[in-house]
Amino acid sequence: MSSFDIVNRIDLQEVDNAVNLTKKVIATRYDFRKSKTALSLNKKEKRIEILTEDEMKLKAVEDELIGHLVRRKTDPKALAFPDVEQASQGMIRRRIPIREGIDTDTARKIVKLIKGLKLKVQAQIQDQQLRVSGKKIDDLQTIIAMLKQKDIDIPLQFVNLKS
Repeated sequence: MSSFDIVNRIDLQEVDNAVNLTKKVIATRYDFRKSKTALSLNKKEKRIEILTEDEMKLKAVEDELIGHLVRRKTDPKALAFPDVEQASQGMIRRRIPIREGIDTDTARKIVKLIKGLKLKVQAQIQDQQLRVSGKKIDDLQTIIAMLKQKDIDIPLQFVNLKS
């Protein structure tokens, strides 16, 4: 019986590298001179925090961060961009959580997509991942191809393919 796991794993070291590169860009950009802009990564809480003066600078920092994440082969879908909150002294803040694992609702959605193909496979939700197993490896490869084409709001990796 062949099987593989569907997971959502993020390399925090690559996220840290992207944050540090974004900090360097902010330090050298002309439009950020004399501005109070801070970017930090909390590895324990898996959260990126941006603190700046206005929406335009916040958007510029986010764009730079996403660009560096893409260059470091980390999918920006792993970041959940919540609403902006007010900080002290007229500053604004955005705390961006880094999403790892597959939540139950997304897992159910993926299982429903797999069952919609009507292949002879089983999909099981196991904690923060899914295990898909079946007799034919071609069926498993069909499922991987279908999931890569679908627009799921988290990045997916396919690991432990056993035939």
